[in-house]
Amino acid sequence: MATLGEHKLYLKKDKGYVSLKEQLAAVTPVLDDLKCKKEERIKQYYDIRSQIEKIRSELSEHNDKGDHVNSPAADEHDLSTRKLNSYQAQLSTLQKDKSDRLHKVLKYVNEVHSLCGVLGIDFAKTVNGIHPSLHQNGVEQSRNISNSTLEGLASTISNLKAERKSRIDKMRDTMESLCHLWKLMDSSEVEKRQFSKVISILISPEEGITSAGVLSQETIEKMEAEVERLTELKTKRLKEIVTKRRAELEDICKNAHIEPDLSTAPEQTNALIDSGTIDPSELLANIESQIVKAKEESLSRKDIMDRINKWIAACDEEAWLEEYNQDSKRYSSGRGAHVNLRRAEKARILVTKIPAMMDNLINRTFAWENARNKPFLYDGGRLVSVLEEYRLNRKQKEEEKRRYRDQKKLESILLAEKEAIFGSKPSPKRASSLTRKTNGYRSNGSSNGLMTPTPRRSSLGSATPELSTPRSYTSRYNRYFGDSRRLSVSQLNFGDDSLSTFTSISGSEPESPSMG
Repeated sequence: MATLGEHKLYLKKDKGYVSLKEQLAAVTPVLDDLKCKKEERIKQYYDIRSQIEKIRSELSEHNDKGDHVNSPAADEHDLSTRKLNSYQAQLSTLQKDKSDRLHKVLKYVNEVHSLCGVLGIDFAKTVNGIHPSLHQNGVEQSRNISNSTLEGLASTISNLKAERKSRIDKMRDTMESLCHLWKLMDSSEVEKRQFSKVISILISPEEGITSAGVLSQETIEKMEAEVERLTELKTKRLKEIVTKRRAELEDICKNAHIEPDLSTAPEQTNALIDSGTIDPSELLANIESQIVKAKEESLSRKDIMDRINKWIAACDEEAWLEEYNQDSKRYSSGRGAHVNLRRAEKARILVTKIPAMMDNLINRTFAWENARNKPFLYDGGRLVSVLEEYRLNRKQKEEEKRRYRDQKKLESILLAEKEAIFGSKPSPKRASSLTRKTNGYRSNGSSNGLMTPTPRRSSLGSATPELSTPRSYTSRYNRYFGDSRRLSVSQLNFGDDSLSTFTSISGSEPESPSMG
């Protein structure tokens, strides 16, 4: 009775005398009833405590399947209703805690499953790393709902969300590059269609991206491969455009007789593009800037370049006239002789204008240099230096011609005086030789009837053709002016306004500039 928590025994008492045997017979049913109550109470204790221990096991760090219920015999001294009610209250608390934890675990597991599906990650491998029971297909009570499991699930969800955000950012950046390349390369709709689903999903909020595998590593690699392919194609096309625009720059510089920037030379740009040292777009922008500057430079030089071309044409005519004057058959009645005669007359007039043309050209060049605070370069050489040297050598040549004419005049006077004193006695061979040179000589009408050498009518600016003299300076024009094209100078930098790059003449002679 004490074990069951009952302290009073109610027995039926007779007023008369009752024997011991009768009393024992009356107590026996009560005792049997108490024994039944005790067994029933022990069974209740066992069931409640078994449930408590099982729930505690599920809440523990390790999900052990064995029962840790104490033997009922150990507690047979206290089987009271009060104790039973205490166990029942404890069981109710544990059952509520278990229900809350199980609901939380299921929620976490479902979220992990959804994130793994979006990211294309193995769900079973992920949850098995937290606790193997989370992926078992058994009853719900078999799942571990301990604190460590909940913490592991929460940490995994946090990591998966961070990975999702990282992949979304990466894919959006990749998609932005891809769209830029599509527009730049004018890609077809067929090429864009394979990524249309990804584009529509990436514009959605982060939490709204739930399609399976849309953020998988495979999808990212596929997008990156497409970007790489289009980038290589873009580089190839930009390389072609760079080469084309560089050729345009060289044509502009060639026509203006200025040196193009060597930093964008084809050999150098191709090496930079192939090595990935420079972005082709930046290189193309640099060349475009150089083209603009070259056009501006060419426009500012146009007036002087026109005068240079006229001066070159005059020098060419002067050189032609020198050769023409030395031709002994220039007055023959051959084919085209009259054309050459007309050209020679025009050339003589033009040659007389060369000094004035040079003075005007030098003055205009100086004015151009002063206005821009930099030298006027022609094929890499300073134009003024070439013109000054040309003018100096022309004066020296004219002086040589003058001295030569004075010498011949003196020789003629001395010869005339000698003939006046001693008389002229030409040999028969000499007379015969003079007679044969009818094209180069004429009779001077002397009384003795002898033929004396008389030069042809001298052309303006030319030497006597019968005399063995050097060519005039104009015939050597190409040597002097051509030197300007082989000057060792720094490349023309459109941004440099310094006058410190004046240079001297050296090197080999290229082809003469064309007449514009």
